[in-house]
Amino acid sequence: MRLRIGILGAKGQLGNDLVKALAHHQVISFTRADFDVAETEKARAALVEVRPDVLINTTAYHRVDDCEGQPELAYSVNVLSVLNLIRVVNELEAQLVHFSTDYVFDGAAAYPYTEDSAAMPLSVYGNSKLAGEYLVRSIARRYILIRTCGLYGVAGSRGKGGNFVETMLAKARAGDNIRVVADQVVTPTYTADLAQQVALMLDSGASGLFHVTNEGACSWYEFAQAIFDLAKVNANLSPTSSDLYKTPAIRPKYSVLENARLKQLSLNRMTHWREALASYLHEKQIRG
Repeated sequence: MRLRIGILGAKGQLGNDLVKALAHHQVISFTRADFDVAETEKARAALVEVRPDVLINTTAYHRVDDCEGQPELAYSVNVLSVLNLIRVVNELEAQLVHFSTDYVFDGAAAYPYTEDSAAMPLSVYGNSKLAGEYLVRSIARRYILIRTCGLYGVAGSRGKGGNFVETMLAKARAGDNIRVVADQVVTPTYTADLAQQVALMLDSGASGLFHVTNEGACSWYEFAQAIFDLAKVNANLSPTSSDLYKTPAIRPKYSVLENARLKQLSLNRMTHWREALASYLHEKQIRG
């Protein structure tokens, strides 16, 4: 069945890949130039006009450290705007696809978090995203809610000035001394893989809460090592600890998510993080 799918944040690194992955449907792309999600009436008017069957929301205020000093902005975008989108989606009898984060967990676990794990965020960002989750799960009539981790994509993250892979390669080629935390364990996730997984979930009729990341786990330091290894780039890389690398927001020490529901439904197509990184570097034509 060919769906009318609206994508908010269509020029972001995830939105860009979603447009490609969902090309077999009728995709309506929305960017900040069309409307800001915080502009309630403007957003509603634009969505009612196109009447999507599915609305995919990739927008968020995700500058994690800035959220600590700007909680009002974080809650405005990550909570109140989500509430307004839910109301419009319900009115249109459409399905909402909304993205959340590993930051809803405190990182105290020693094993991957599943969809049934208790959320205990440590930061304003994590709290605002969890509040948005609660609204989706309690008010949206039809939804897919996806928690993911460590996104990077070919389009880059405009709100963060690039992505981790781009930043590491730029620093290496500039000859910088690069220090990366070795005590935060994550699963970096390639947005092209995530977008293809979302397409499969929509086509299969999936609904509810899902964890969707690439497989496996590594520290940010190990991820940086893999970037330089696969790109064949020499780098002055050394490990550091989060205790020495102080930031306004507290990060979880362990942010590995298990794609438990995807596996239960035999829908998991997410590759290992190292294989995904190799695919990204190939797509970017980075040869070292």
